Amino acid sequence: MSPAVPDHVLRALGRTEGDTDSLDLLVRDQDTRRLVLLRALLDAASAAPAALCPPPLRDRLREDWALLEAAERADRAATRTVLFHPLAGPWAERLLGGLTTATAPGPGLRADLAHFSALAAAAAVRAGVPFDLRLTPRGGLVPLPTLGALRTGPGPARLSHRDGELTLTPQHGPPFTVRRHPDRTLSAADPRWLPVLTLRPLTPGGEPVVLDDVDPYGIAADDLARYGLGGAARVDDPARKQWAGSWAGVPPLLRIGGDHRLAEAAALLRCVVPLGHPVGAGPDGEGAAHCSGTRREAFGAVLSSRPATPAYFASTLVHELQHAKLAALATLVPLHHEDGTPRHFAPWRPDPRPFDGLLQGAYSHLALADYWQRFALHAHRVTHRDRAWAEHARCREQVGAALPALAGSAALTPAGRTLVNEMISVYHRLDDNPPPSGHLARAQAYVSTAKVIWQQRNGSRRQ
Repeated sequence: MSPAVPDHVLRALGRTEGDTDSLDLLVRDQDTRRLVLLRALLDAASAAPAALCPPPLRDRLREDWALLEAAERADRAATRTVLFHPLAGPWAERLLGGLTTATAPGPGLRADLAHFSALAAAAAVRAGVPFDLRLTPRGGLVPLPTLGALRTGPGPARLSHRDGELTLTPQHGPPFTVRRHPDRTLSAADPRWLPVLTLRPLTPGGEPVVLDDVDPYGIAADDLARYGLGGAARVDDPARKQWAGSWAGVPPLLRIGGDHRLAEAAALLRCVVPLGHPVGAGPDGEGAAHCSGTRREAFGAVLSSRPATPAYFASTLVHELQHAKLAALATLVPLHHEDGTPRHFAPWRPDPRPFDGLLQGAYSHLALADYWQRFALHAHRVTHRDRAWAEHARCREQVGAALPALAGSAALTPAGRTLVNEMISVYHRLDDNPPPSGHLARAQAYVSTAKVIWQQRNGSRRQ
């Protein structure tokens, strides 16, 4: 067993739960890795050949780092809100990869290097540190992570921060001012300022959750398409009201699934990235018309099209935060030694899955089965109860079909074995409150049909 992860933490996480200490362990480790990654960027830029990172870019990066240090001295918590912003992770990993493997400074690498200035500027604004910077837009936008974006048009722009005011001077067009408020939000009458929407904290005294639709440096469009997700979506005023209205109903619905569901969302979720509905999807946001996901390098972010109801919003968070928890745990302690060959049957996917994908999917669907069972047991309306039982039965049967391959693997580490054993205990605990027979029969038929179709498509591959 890894000394980094105590046995009681593994057992709690295996039950898809996790007390405050367990969640704090995951968060602290991920935050530490982010700081190391950012420092590695500076070192990689310093060591890169001049052809890849020319001296002017290297000098600018050092100035940005000095501004980050000044912001950290002025207000550490405010600065780290920016440094730990989930969408800074994909950018930082992409930039580090470019600095260590590229042979020529392509436009993507130059843009990623320039984004360090925007990161430093956002931290300085939050910390109240004055500055004057030259910023390079991408697609006519300069994002200030966690705050919003400045629409500048083509060409570099100057941004200054003094006495709670940001003044942007674009290369083309008149300057405009954005005011910083005591709560660190920014506002401007000029439509060239695009603020992010902050969703209210999930728990009293907690941090608001950013609905970030203005950061072009985060999740790349090709990455979204590769995982069957809709493209990143800009949120207009009517859609903002819909997101905020749906979000308002999420906390009490999460609590229906147990206090641990609300606690894990409050501890782990920092950012929601709005997505468009998948291609060919219907307008209601349910079933195939809804998509969501997480990315390992964007810890704390849930990517999601707008769910149709607060209940589906809550279940989306339950589902996706399990992926975040399990991925963070796997960086602390190896869970298995299986290879990445896609060969396993997973009832929630038409294609063969690698062992790690099977484990991730079973883990998240187990949490959903537990959530929807609790929801059904507490629902007052017949229609709500009926829908919850249907969701529970489907997820439960899907997990039941996946568990034998997980439990029978000889490649599980001791930590992985502990995790899977706890998952099995939760799965059997669900039998204490079985779904109505009709829902159970339909769920069993659904999984059986999925398996037949999978076998027809994939032939003699391992199941």
